[in-house]
Amino acid sequence: MNKYGIIVLLLLSGTATFAQTDEAAVTAVIHTLFTGMEKGDSAMVHSAFTPEVTMATALRDKNNKSVLRRESSINDFLKAVGTPHEDVWYEEIWNIKIQIDGAFAQAWCDYAFYLNNTFSHCGIDAFHLHKTPSGWKIFHLADTRRKDPCVIPAEVKKKHSGS
Repeated sequence: MNKYGIIVLLLLSGTATFAQTDEAAVTAVIHTLFTGMEKGDSAMVHSAFTPEVTMATALRDKNNKSVLRRESSINDFLKAVGTPHEDVWYEEIWNIKIQIDGAFAQAWCDYAFYLNNTFSHCGIDAFHLHKTPSGWKIFHLADTRRKDPCVIPAEVKKKHSGS
């Protein structure tokens, strides 16, 4: 391999390392959100978001009609997280897929939500993130919610089975 091939190889490997580092940072922000929910720590949850956030949930109502609920801020969510509650909120995620282009990232993953160890619902979480001077931050979060069908990995089920 000539010196130009080596330079190209080094540049490409540096780009791959940079992308892997950004993927890890995006994943860490998402885990910060869910750890904060589990601990009831609204400050930790808030740290995962940009100052302006939009949120949406796609679900079916009691008549099985498709509904899109939109939120223009996270204030109610932060209040719910930070208000003392007996139940521990566990949001378990898997199959996370991350795409990054410069300072924009999106992440998509399956999830199951548990109150203590009682299954509540499942769906998909979809995040849009922006790389700020202080790191990656979520500026949009959308999810789906359903009770069925839910294909939850055995290790997640076992974790919440109480055994």
